[in-house]
Amino acid sequence: MKLVIFAGPPTCGKTTVIKQVIKRMLKKNYKPSYIKIDVLFADEDENIRNEFHIPSRKIYSGELCPDHCNVVILDEAVEWAEKSESDYLFVETAGLCLRCSPYVENSLGVVVLEATSGMNLPRKIGPMLTLADIAVITKIDLISQAEREVFRYRVLEAASEIAIVESNALYGIGIDPIVKIIEKTNDVEHPMFLKGNPPVGTCTICVGKKEIGAKNHFGVLRTMEQDLFYVGE
Repeated sequence: MKLVIFAGPPTCGKTTVIKQVIKRMLKKNYKPSYIKIDVLFADEDENIRNEFHIPSRKIYSGELCPDHCNVVILDEAVEWAEKSESDYLFVETAGLCLRCSPYVENSLGVVVLEATSGMNLPRKIGPMLTLADIAVITKIDLISQAEREVFRYRVLEAASEIAIVESNALYGIGIDPIVKIIEKTNDVEHPMFLKGNPPVGTCTICVGKKEIGAKNHFGVLRTMEQDLFYVGE
């Protein structure tokens, strides 16, 4: 089975891209399955199950960030998809903090970026872009050709080796190149490892410390005048 992880900022069009990919995979007689990881609410799994009749689930991360949740449940998700006899598992993660990479070694990482989010977006999202294998740029019909060129340049500026696909996913434009790359993906390997290093450990804020001010916390900190420094054992 092959594992494909889709990440990207909210409202960028991840689910629309995935639906178009699933439609083409089914025409090729592949058996995909789908998992949505979100914070508090998601109905994409139900929509995809009703439309395509494939195994679909959702996971709520709750107090975890979605990418953190992805890391801790992904082995079970792969086992679930394998038991469903799927050829492909598509994982869609909300990816809200923009600092983590949700991608896995020897699998495919797809970042979906909305062209209308501004020319500087590729400079702002870090490992979600720089460690991806494909950057799908959506809503290209809503910006000028000059803006498309600048956006593309900024993506390559952040991740020089990445494959770029420009797409109008609502109408299925630019989806076939994504499917071709997905078909060439390696089978998932066990044990699985994250691609790249996650941010340093769990911070005191993540575990619920509510006091304000660097003096009340430990781990990797910063102040207005001092860049990152470490306090603790």
